[in-house]
Amino acid sequence: MAKKVVATLKKEGGVSYAKVIKAVRSEKTGAYTFREEMVPSPLVQESLKK
Repeated sequence: MAKKVVATLKKEGGVSYAKVIKAVRSEKTGAYTFREEMVPSPLVQESLKK
């Protein structure tokens, strides 16, 4: 299934995407977890500001 997703993201004429990985700290334990999301390239800076 992942191969189909990658194939559709690499189509010509489509929007280019970037994978954004953020370190998020848990308030309960203080441990860090990593949150990954696929974001259109023009919106990467907005996504990081959240």
